[in-house]
Amino acid sequence: MGRYNLMAAGVLIAVAAVACDDSQPMTPTASRGTGDGAMAVRQDPRTVNITDACDSTTFNTLGPNTCIHDGDVTLGRFLELLGKHHQVDRWHFAPAGTISAPVGTILRAVNHGGEVHTFTEVDEFGGGFLEFINKLAGTPVPAPECLALANSEFIAPGAFRDDPVEFHGVQHYQCCVHPWMRLTVVGR
Repeated sequence: MGRYNLMAAGVLIAVAAVACDDSQPMTPTASRGTGDGAMAVRQDPRTVNITDACDSTTFNTLGPNTCIHDGDVTLGRFLELLGKHHQVDRWHFAPAGTISAPVGTILRAVNHGGEVHTFTEVDEFGGGFLEFINKLAGTPVPAPECLALANSEFIAPGAFRDDPVEFHGVQHYQCCVHPWMRLTVVGR
């Protein structure tokens, strides 16, 4: 764990700082007009739950408020599982895999975990913005969208982010912090 600790500390502290920055909204909502040519938006959002199981005692050695959850996965165990399996199952989107939704449906990504996450639409799945996580996850090449994140992309624990299904066909979403967290949405 020691060799990853220093790399993780600086980057995760930066992520926590962005998440705690009150100057940028952490729960943006999508709004679409209903006039000519505008996309109609369904009134009932489709919820995508974001979960993790971080242990605040060990994760917070990286910096204050890296984890605000009393989960049962220590930082050491997290890194061990990630290195062995290229993912940590307790960090995931639910539903996972592939879902189908009508165009105009709002996907509401709700962070039920203790860490900051993203629910970022990417052209193709790839790594996130943390090189050491990408290496352990076996995704060394970041998705370009993960390298150009706005503050509004970061979803703090307890917050949500809305994103509409904008077109027919396949759309990919991933967490740019934990890149194995993925969802494919087929717009219909």
